[in-house]
Amino acid sequence: IYSAILGAFIYPIVVFWTWGGGWIAQAGFLDFAGSTIVHQTGGVIALVGAAIVGPRAGWKAGEAFAPSNLAIASLGTFILWFGWYGFNVGSTLAASDPNALGLVAVNTTLAAAAGALGAMIFQYFRIGKWDLSMILNGALAGLVGITAGCAFVTPVASIIIGLVAGVVVVISIGVVSSSGIDDSVGAFAVHGACGMLGSLAIGFWGVAELTGSSAGLFM
Repeated sequence: IYSAILGAFIYPIVVFWTWGGGWIAQAGFLDFAGSTIVHQTGGVIALVGAAIVGPRAGWKAGEAFAPSNLAIASLGTFILWFGWYGFNVGSTLAASDPNALGLVAVNTTLAAAAGALGAMIFQYFRIGKWDLSMILNGALAGLVGITAGCAFVTPVASIIIGLVAGVVVVISIGVVSSSGIDDSVGAFAVHGACGMLGSLAIGFWGVAELTGSSAGLFM
């Protein structure tokens, strides 16, 4: 029921707003592959769903269950990372410009790696331990964070975006958990919070020649 409503009513409207030439697109909003359209939308819905369903038995606000299988979680993360090349690079919709394809692929790679490093280092300073589960979330956070601007920013900017996303995901997971919502896989932190970050990042790091309009604040 959830998937049917989401696919039939919510996503088509949100997609049309930008990719269909709707009111947000007309206002100058850019989202190349869906940081907001896909990820932020899904992240907000996941947060609401988690709040409605309620916490798992034995869960306490601000605490996390021990991961059951980090090897499988790592494999899943790398499968997602691999799939992201189809997601982001494929959003060029044509293979006529190899430079654009290459830029998107490089930015996607750098942001994911930077996200993993950002989360790893930030979490280490928070708890004094290396946290593989947070590293994995950091990689996904970097991927989500670069999805909107992967065709509009430089590789250096993609590293910065990934590092910031890695920190944002750690903070967001803590905030959601402390608020009493049991978001078991950090869906809002990864997709919702970093989806917002991804779209905002274009406003800071967008290159005028790539966006087709004005440059970002830091450019």
